[in-house]
Amino acid sequence: MNNLTDNLELLTPEFALAGLAFLVFVVDLFLPKDRKGFLPWLSIAGLLALIAGSLVMLWDEEELLYDGLLAVDAFALFFKIFFMGLGVFIILSSMDFVKNKLDHQGEFYGILLFSILGMNIMAQSRELLTAYIALELLSFSLYVLAAYAKGDARSNESALKYIIIGAVSSAILLYGVSMVYSTVGVTKFDDIASALALAAEVSPALWVGVALILVGLMFKVSAVPFHMWAPDVYEGAPYPVTAYLAIGSKAAAFALILRLVAEGFVPAGDRWEQWQLIIAVLAGASMLVGNFVALAQKNLKRLMAYSSIGHVGFILAGIAALSSSSDLASNGVMFYLVGYSITNLVVFAAIISFFNMTGKEMIADLGGLADHQPFLAASMAMGMFSLAGLPIFAGFTIKFYLFTAVATEGLLWLAGLAIFSSLISLYYYLQIIRQMYIEPAPAADGGGDLLQAHPALTQRPSLTLLTVLGSGMAAIIWLGVYPKPLIDTIQAASRAILP
Repeated sequence: MNNLTDNLELLTPEFALAGLAFLVFVVDLFLPKDRKGFLPWLSIAGLLALIAGSLVMLWDEEELLYDGLLAVDAFALFFKIFFMGLGVFIILSSMDFVKNKLDHQGEFYGILLFSILGMNIMAQSRELLTAYIALELLSFSLYVLAAYAKGDARSNESALKYIIIGAVSSAILLYGVSMVYSTVGVTKFDDIASALALAAEVSPALWVGVALILVGLMFKVSAVPFHMWAPDVYEGAPYPVTAYLAIGSKAAAFALILRLVAEGFVPAGDRWEQWQLIIAVLAGASMLVGNFVALAQKNLKRLMAYSSIGHVGFILAGIAALSSSSDLASNGVMFYLVGYSITNLVVFAAIISFFNMTGKEMIADLGGLADHQPFLAASMAMGMFSLAGLPIFAGFTIKFYLFTAVATEGLLWLAGLAIFSSLISLYYYLQIIRQMYIEPAPAADGGGDLLQAHPALTQRPSLTLLTVLGSGMAAIIWLGVYPKPLIDTIQAASRAILP
């Protein structure tokens, strides 16, 4: 890397993203109610411009800012582009829902942009307090978004639970940071690694501090046994927010965890090996609990919540396999995050479209969907096949790559457990497909078929949702058949953080 610098130009994308959020707020003040549909397009145009600008400005940049608090490197650039691209597709997926079911569109999109800003800074952070502040910017944005359906009692209840659990986890995380600082006197990731590697004996207070940081982060990603908030919050939040929680917030948290472990613990050698087993046990518990409990779910949102907990277990297995001798596990984690996010986005876009037409969210309500909305059913089925890990879809490739990395690093038992958990998940994913293609439609209150119960199913999904579904399905096939260009990009990002 180059010498430490305070070059503000390298943070232009972050300043511009904050400016875009404020611009959306200001424009919203002057737009009449019937012109609010301009706001999501303004947000999308701004994000696309920022993606292009970031690629031009930051390509091949390797610098540390503010005495090493922030990094401008291939890893940060990869996740910036990923998060802003994800924001574009989340906005496209949510436009119809927000227009018809939520008030104050400007605030919704502005807060969403601020959350992306927090995610970008999390991927750049190389110091605990900087990472904590970025994490809180993301968390506070999500608290507001989870409660955005103010007229829905479930939304208010879920947001209250989310705030309470989030505050507790943030307090635990911050207390862990204070204990680490009190024992080693540093908070930068590389300094922590040096302190761990050079110390003849590690203070018990330092281990407690690291454990508390781990607990706080596990709350944020809803790993077992810190997952209790996820099903209720997913069920109560508005559908686009549920999708964002399942995809964006987890990807951002794992970007932070990946840099923290790669720069702060892996270089410590034997000290890191003492924590690998703990993370591996958390990974195994998350896989089993998430997938077994998902079998009993009747509500689509709750099923996707437990499904996401299972996938958190798979990603944590990759974190446990990180080592200084190979970038295979780091590549696998990032590849999994991209493939899982795209697949989940397709599934949620289809569910959002179905909800916009029917207002229903139970699995039984999907009966007969393939007869009336074949494209919607096909896209949801493809997403489910991919989440289950079937060949030619992205889910198979990302699981094969990640599980191979875990096994290569000597965690054969964890790789075997991951394969077993994937087989469990196949059952409940196939149940949804069976409901759409085989089971009859639920009768209307007075008898009849699905169309009598939900006449809106004769309508086609909006063009924006069709765009999301079509491009997402193409990406699922592409990543399942020819992922090499993405893997090459990911490998460059891994090299930026591994010793």
